Amino acid sequence: MTVFAPTLFDLPAEVQSPTLRDAPTARLLLPPNTPRDVWADARRQGIGGADVAALLGLGEGKYTSPRHVYEEKHGRPTFKDNESAEIGREIEPFIGRMFSKRSRVKIAGTPGTLVHVDRPWMRVNVDFLTRERPGPASGLLECKSRSEYQADQWERGAVPDAPAIQCHWGMAVGGWDHGYVAALVGGNKLRWVRLERDEEMIEQLVDHCGTWFEKHVVEGAPPPADGYEATTKLLAKLWSVKPADVVQVDLPKAKELRARRADIKERKKALEHELRAVENEMRLLTGASEIAMAGGKQAWTNKQNGNFCDDEFAEAEPEMAAEYTHLVPARDLERLKTEQPAIYAKYRGRRLVVSSKEI
Repeated sequence: MTVFAPTLFDLPAEVQSPTLRDAPTARLLLPPNTPRDVWADARRQGIGGADVAALLGLGEGKYTSPRHVYEEKHGRPTFKDNESAEIGREIEPFIGRMFSKRSRVKIAGTPGTLVHVDRPWMRVNVDFLTRERPGPASGLLECKSRSEYQADQWERGAVPDAPAIQCHWGMAVGGWDHGYVAALVGGNKLRWVRLERDEEMIEQLVDHCGTWFEKHVVEGAPPPADGYEATTKLLAKLWSVKPADVVQVDLPKAKELRARRADIKERKKALEHELRAVENEMRLLTGASEIAMAGGKQAWTNKQNGNFCDDEFAEAEPEMAAEYTHLVPARDLERLKTEQPAIYAKYRGRRLVVSSKEI
């Protein structure tokens, strides 16, 4: 049975064991070595740090949304563990050790799953506690591993919204007056930020999440549709499709949705045209140059670093195109569709198609 515990890196020698006095407004629900299935069951019964970011539309953007949280809380997992998530867990002790070494802030191991003493639906699993003064823990530390592509989000004392909200939620549950977020960026750069407790923000988080939990978890009402990309991806594979099955939709509702969709698509088309016009004017002003300056500062660039025009190249330089052409492995989807139709269907997404004909 899988348990949660550091395995790849040893914790620093100065790391102390957590105590029950370390969280002023929380009690220990589960120890850190709790079996995964028990931990997952307890997680479904409350709102945790990662849930809060998703409920606010900040759950790593393209990966989680309020609908994901709803499905998870009702026992329908939407997340499959992967190599990236596993590595992220394994290197948390290393990030904690580097943070403690660089910041000179002593840390304590994770106390496990904490639950708020007055609001049991408020839960959190912090990565580490911090000890900056004698006595109980002074705060918490959240550790993240991030790609080099996200480096600009962590520069000059900045921290992205999702991990910041997660840290604030930890303060809300545990009662600490500050917390830290440390990130290993690109595998070789450590960045960290100290966040102070914000009572107004915490009050808003508790109110929003408490209302959502009561309505969508306790009462079981599904959340309304939203526009997050993550929700689109989830709904494309949420149900086992019944081929040719028909569902009856209220006619006025169907007409309303079709009309709203048509109106939005028209406005989108108009905005895209307007945007192209503005960008083309910028291109005309730039001419053959790459950089446009205004008031001594760079206004925009128009460099020749876009996509390669392969069709144009092949037509104009056929001999060279042939010389630089090679075969690459490709999935034979037509064969898979013919020989394994059930497997092929299992991994196909769903595509919403709205006829132009009136109803």
